Amino acid sequence: MNAPSAIVALWVYLAASPLLWLTTTLVFYVLADGLSARLHRPAWAHPVLVSVVALVLLLKATGTEYHTYFAGAQFAHFLLGPATVALAVPLARELPKVRLYLWPMLAALCAGSLSAIISAVGIGWLLGASPSTLASIAPKSVTTPIAMAVAETVGGIPAVTAALAIPTGILAAVSLAPMVKLMRLRGGAGIGLAAGVGGGGIGTAQALQISELAGAFGGLGLALNGLLTSLLVPALAAILRIFGI
Repeated sequence: MNAPSAIVALWVYLAASPLLWLTTTLVFYVLADGLSARLHRPAWAHPVLVSVVALVLLLKATGTEYHTYFAGAQFAHFLLGPATVALAVPLARELPKVRLYLWPMLAALCAGSLSAIISAVGIGWLLGASPSTLASIAPKSVTTPIAMAVAETVGGIPAVTAALAIPTGILAAVSLAPMVKLMRLRGGAGIGLAAGVGGGGIGTAQALQISELAGAFGGLGLALNGLLTSLLVPALAAILRIFGI
């Protein structure tokens, strides 16, 4: 058997294992994180961005369908829930500061949540998006599991929502450090809240790299934005149906 045939045979054998894509996902992330650390963590080399691009290229090169990949890697998707809940740990340590910033934080939360929903739906509507597409993009700024659940309740397509929520989180994480520097922001509370509201779990993970305080407020922003969005999106969907949109 020549070398190309042997490689194909090996790939066919490995592809039959449900652990292949879970292992591949973890290996790609570890390698991407190592690359990011070696380059002193520039925004363009965010490990989530690099590993996602690498996975997409591998799936395209091997002709692997997404459902095949997800069947093996779904355990990582399952861990999104526990990981989100675990963000309560740093938050519990910062409760005094949460109480101190409560009202400014709630005002920022409402502004961020409303602007994310209205801008996404408004742009989609102007571009002629279908009702199901509008329902899919409305909750894109919350963490992926919540966004998918909200979209499904209002007639959206969860897969489309996930495809939008993940890049939104990556964009928030990649742009966080440059925006902090450009706007000369100080204080981990505001930075973390913005990361959690605008970038969900991925944004919060990036905030944790700034400080534990930023990570705590990122987790709070993520949770509260998920709660508020789950209330606002169905209300907006009902209003749009009244006007026949």
